[in-house]
Amino acid sequence: MTSDLDAAATALDATDPLRRFRDEFVGSESSLVYFDGNSLGRPPRASVERLGRFAREEWGGRLIRGWDESWMQLPFAIGDEIGRVAIGAAPGQTVIGDSTTVLLYKLVRAAFDAQHAADSARVEIVVDRDNFPTDRYLVDGIARERGGRVRWIDVDLSAGVTAEALRDAVGPETAVVLLSHVAYRSGYLADAAELTRIAHDAGALIVWDLCHSAGSVPVLADEWGFDVAIGCTYKYLNGGPGSPAFAYVATNLQDRLVQPIQGWMGTADVFAMGPSYTPAEGMRRFLSGTPPIVGMLAMQDTLEMIRDAGIAAIREKSIALTTFAVEVSDELLGPLGVTVASPRDAAFRGGHVTLSHPTMRAVTARLWADDVIPDYRDPDGLRIGLSPLSTSFIEVLDGLRAVADAINAESGPHPR
Repeated sequence: MTSDLDAAATALDATDPLRRFRDEFVGSESSLVYFDGNSLGRPPRASVERLGRFAREEWGGRLIRGWDESWMQLPFAIGDEIGRVAIGAAPGQTVIGDSTTVLLYKLVRAAFDAQHAADSARVEIVVDRDNFPTDRYLVDGIARERGGRVRWIDVDLSAGVTAEALRDAVGPETAVVLLSHVAYRSGYLADAAELTRIAHDAGALIVWDLCHSAGSVPVLADEWGFDVAIGCTYKYLNGGPGSPAFAYVATNLQDRLVQPIQGWMGTADVFAMGPSYTPAEGMRRFLSGTPPIVGMLAMQDTLEMIRDAGIAAIREKSIALTTFAVEVSDELLGPLGVTVASPRDAAFRGGHVTLSHPTMRAVTARLWADDVIPDYRDPDGLRIGLSPLSTSFIEVLDGLRAVADAINAESGPHPR
């Protein structure tokens, strides 16, 4: 049976149309198994060269002149490229800005304020109890800050927000809905088009968290009628540790939303340094301070790869990787008591799979020491994030065999 798994992994790698991209990443030649591409992507080799070249030639050679020559427009140029290749957005709607947390705060609060100003009855922000902690914490804080309240959606931890659950939660008091396209714990892939329609039918604005989908799952922000979206760039876009997030605001909402952190970079005339704040037109108004130029350099190389490969082909490989992972888990880990805490139907699954077992916290620590890198999520979940451009099928098999060994080691007899 083991030889069958080896043969399957070898055949999948041999016929993988995206296999050439794996060699473009630092560390891909090593024996380390990387199951955490949905938390921090591997660095592209081209990005190593890009960062060094920038330090030598632009920062070192052009110095402050770099702002006039290219840096001031970089948040918009890269934002538009993210829009084009990763989230289905026309130009002028996406910008690189602050951290995910700061952008979420600015835009959820701006959306709430706009809705409440138009209709004082709209005081609720709808969010599910299993959304990423930052999303939940921010919503709770914004509601208290603005005199609103949170409407919580209870969800199955191995799934996510369904159309029925959202219909039950929204109504005439809903100002904003905040949802994740791919659930951070289970990998559940929400029906973004349908959920957006439901929010709009209730008169609400919807904010989408694309952190676990941008670069891995096709997103059609314009076609699906998104109002606002935010996503990080250090996962499937390989921007590097702490690389800045992106924000999408639909063109028809840009003049309506008033962002709450008024900084010099968001003004109509950045260098006027005038006595009062006048917001810029378009996406510039959603910037606050000086753009983190160095932090947005590396993602350009992954965006080039996504453009080259095509997001449809990336999604196809993502499905193949996670499907293979589920099949291997059933065969090798199921007999050890491991259950799959992610949707088994690939149509409802994003780019990661969560495996549940009581020993998974200790198993994760053991695996890290052995150069097998998943991550752990309560309750009892070992999460494997399979980045389609950099992950091979043999890597998946090797890693899950190591998981089996670690579970056996943790579950076996221990000395008194």
